[in-house]
Amino acid sequence: MEVQAAPPVHQAPPSTQPPHLLPPIFQSDTTPQLITQGAEALLYRTTYLLPTLPCALKYRPSKPYRHPILDARLTKHRILSEARVLVKCRREGVPVPAVYAVDEREGWVMLEWVEGEVVRVRVNEWLRRRKELGVEEGVEEEVLKGLMGRIGRAIGRMHGVGIVHGDLTTSNLMLRPRSGDAVNGEGSRNAGDEVLDGEIVLIDFGLASQSSADEDRAVDLYVLERAFGSTHPRAEGLFSELLGAYGTSFQGANVVLKKLEEVRMRGRKRSMLG
Repeated sequence: MEVQAAPPVHQAPPSTQPPHLLPPIFQSDTTPQLITQGAEALLYRTTYLLPTLPCALKYRPSKPYRHPILDARLTKHRILSEARVLVKCRREGVPVPAVYAVDEREGWVMLEWVEGEVVRVRVNEWLRRRKELGVEEGVEEEVLKGLMGRIGRAIGRMHGVGIVHGDLTTSNLMLRPRSGDAVNGEGSRNAGDEVLDGEIVLIDFGLASQSSADEDRAVDLYVLERAFGSTHPRAEGLFSELLGAYGTSFQGANVVLKKLEEVRMRGRKRSMLG
C-alpha cells in the first residue's frame, strides 16, 4: 500500500504588528519605533513638534488582568509620579531627560531623547578591549575610576534633592557624548579609553520616589552595588571609587554610607538563610 507523505507544515511569518496599539494621536504615517518592551511600559523613539527633534515616548498600556478602574488609577499615578520626579530633578540640576509632554489618562509621557549608550555596554566594551590587549586588572584604570566618580556624583546630586531612583543599574545610566571629552584630565589615555567618555545621565524613573530617608538612599546604592558586581565582576573592586565620590556630593552623604553597611549586613544574612 502506498503511503502518502504528510503535507509540509508552514510556520506563520513573525507578526509585524506592534505588541500594543498606541493611542490614536501616535497612529500616523510616522509610526514611533519600538526600542524596548518592559513589564510595565514600552519605550519608543519618535519626534516632538519638529521632525528633526527626536524624543522618547514611554507608554504604559492597559493591563487586561486588572480591573479597569484600578488600572486607570495606577497608570495615572505612575505616569504623574515619574513626570514630577523628573521635573524636580531637572530643576535642581540633576542630569536626567527633560519632560516634553504628559497624558496621564492615555498613559504616556514624552521625554528628551538621550544620545549615547548605557554604561553597562560601555564598561563591558572597555573591559573586552583591555582583555584582548592583555592588560592586567588594576593597571592604568584611571579612566574607569573617573567614570565611577562621575556616576557617584550624579547619584549624590539626585539623592541630595530628595529623590531615590528605585532601580539603579548600569542599564539605567547613560553616557551622553559631550565636547571636550578627548582631553578631560582623567589620567593617561590609551586606545579604547574613549568608550568611557561622556556625561552621566540617569534614566528610567518608573520606580522612583521622593524620599530623604537615609535607609532609602542606602538601598538605592546597595541595588547598584549588587547589579555592578553581577554585570561587571572584573571591575567590581572599583565600586569604592563611586562611593568615595558620592560621599562628597551632598551634606549627609556619609551618613548614607554608614547606613549602607547595615543594608549590606542584612543582605548577607538573607543570602545565608536562603
